This record gives sequence, C-alpha cells and structure tokens, in this order.
Amino acid sequence: MTTLTETLTEMVDVAEGYCQLIDRTGEARGGWLESLFSLMPRLHLAVTTLTAYDNSDLPLPDVDLDQRFELYSRLRKELGDRDSYWLEFDASPEDMHMSGSLADDLTDIYFDLQHGLQLLDEAWPQQAAQAWQSSYRVHWGQHLVDAERHLYALKVRDLLVLN
Repeated sequence: MTTLTETLTEMVDVAEGYCQLIDRTGEARGGWLESLFSLMPRLHLAVTTLTAYDNSDLPLPDVDLDQRFELYSRLRKELGDRDSYWLEFDASPEDMHMSGSLADDLTDIYFDLQHGLQLLDEAWPQQAAQAWQSSYRVHWGQHLVDAERHLYALKVRDLLVLN
C-alpha cells in the first residue's frame, strides 16, 4: 500500500471519525454534538493543510439522492429545533435573512468526505486528497464554516447535549 503523508493521514483520520460519528447518530442520545463540536475545527485544519496535488476543480461525486435524503431526514429528526439557523448577508434587503440547516450541512460534508474515503479504499490516495481539496473549495467548505458557527452558537447557549 502507498505510504500516506502526515497531513493526508490526519485528513483520513478526521474524515473517518466524522463519518463514523454521523453514522452512529441516533444510536446513543446525548453528547454527539459535543463530539462534533470538537471534531469540526480538526476537520477544517486537516483539509486546509493538505498538500495541493492539483489546483483544478474536480466534478462533485454522484450522490444517491435517496441515501442523501435518508441521512438528512435522520439528522433533521435528531437535531429537532437545533437544526435551523439564520444566515445574515450584506446584500439586498430581501436576502438579509436566509435560513440554514445543520442537518443539510452535515449531510453534504458527509458525502464529500465519503467520496474521498472510497477513493482511498481503491488505493488512490492522491486522488482522494485532490477530491477533498476540490470539493472543499467548491462545495462543503461553506457548509463547514456554517456548521461550525451554528455549533458554536449552540455551545454558548448550552444546547449541544440532546435529551
């Protein structure tokens, strides 16, 4: 097997940890949001410190929309009233307040990370790193920032632990 760089090894560890945490959501009530709150900055650091293999943007992977909707629905149900949050923009008045969904953010991140892990399973570490970097730039990077911001807001209001 190909030896992975230190930064790619960290990205793999964090991506696997994230996906495992999302996969186990709902099995045990309580502190999974706390774990997610701690993991997100590590994910952000890991993807931004990957060695750039190629600056071109790859197409986003094909996602089974039924699988995506199933995961989104499960997360949405688990999060309940903690799911929605407000986004504010310095834009036109009609765009001033738009809502976001933590379940949507977590779902999109999950599928983009899974794509890289699948490439890694197929012994394509360079392509996995490139896919993570590209999809981060064009897709899940904004989801990551929005999710981190919303998780922080929940943390300061002591709302990370679900009943």
